[in-house]
Amino acid sequence: MIKEPGGERTPIRNSGSQTLARGLTALQMITDAPEGLSVQEIAERLGAHRTIAYRLLGTLVDFHLITRGADGRYRAGAGTVALARNYQTVLRDAALPVLRRLADELGSTVAMLVAELDEAVAIAVVAPQSVDYHLAFREGSRHPLHRGAAGHALSSLHAPTPADTEAVVRARRDGYAITHGEVEPGAYGLSVPLPLAGQSPPTCINVITYREGIVKESVERVRKAAEEIARAVRS
Repeated sequence: MIKEPGGERTPIRNSGSQTLARGLTALQMITDAPEGLSVQEIAERLGAHRTIAYRLLGTLVDFHLITRGADGRYRAGAGTVALARNYQTVLRDAALPVLRRLADELGSTVAMLVAELDEAVAIAVVAPQSVDYHLAFREGSRHPLHRGAAGHALSSLHAPTPADTEAVVRARRDGYAITHGEVEPGAYGLSVPLPLAGQSPPTCINVITYREGIVKESVERVRKAAEEIARAVRS
C-alpha cells in the first residue's frame, strides 16, 4: 500500500510493482519539494520503514535522478533534466505544425514556453512566413515568471496561493493572459495554458506582436491551438 498525499492508500498487486510504485512516488515527491526531503519524511509519506526508503533512495541516486545534499536532504538530480528534455522533444514535435499554422494566420511570432523553477523558457519559436516584419526571439530565451503573459499563464497552472498577483488570478479565471510591454517594450503578449495532464511541466502558447488588435481578437483561436496540441501529445 502507498500513502497518497491526501491520506488515502493505493493497493499494490505484487512486490515488484510495489517497489516500482514506491520508487516513482518517492521521485515525484522529491521533485515537487525544492527544499528537499529527509529520509524520515519520505518514509512517512510512503508508509514504509526507513530501511526500505533508504534502499529506494539509493537506487534513485545511482541513476542520478536524485541527489543527497550536505544537509542530508534529497533533491532532484541531473537525470530528471534528461527525462524532461525527452518529454520536451515529444511536446515540441507535436506542437510545431500547429504553431507554424497559427503564426502564419496571425502574422505574428508564436512560441511555446514551459515553467522551469521561477522562469518561463521558450522551447519552440515560430516566425510567420506571411509577413516581412515581425517580432522575434530565440528558443531558449527565458524571463521571470512574474512578468509577461507567458509568466502569468504558466503561474496560473499552479495551485492558488495568497501570494498570487492579480494578473495570475485573472489568468486562472479567464484561461489566458494579455500583457503590454512587460517583457519586450511596446509589445503585446497573449498566452494560453496547454491543458496537459499528469506531471507535465506548466506549458503555454504565447503570441507576441506590436499590434494590439491581434491579441484581443485571437484568444479563441489560440485556445483551440492549445487544445489541438494537447490532443496530439495524448495520442
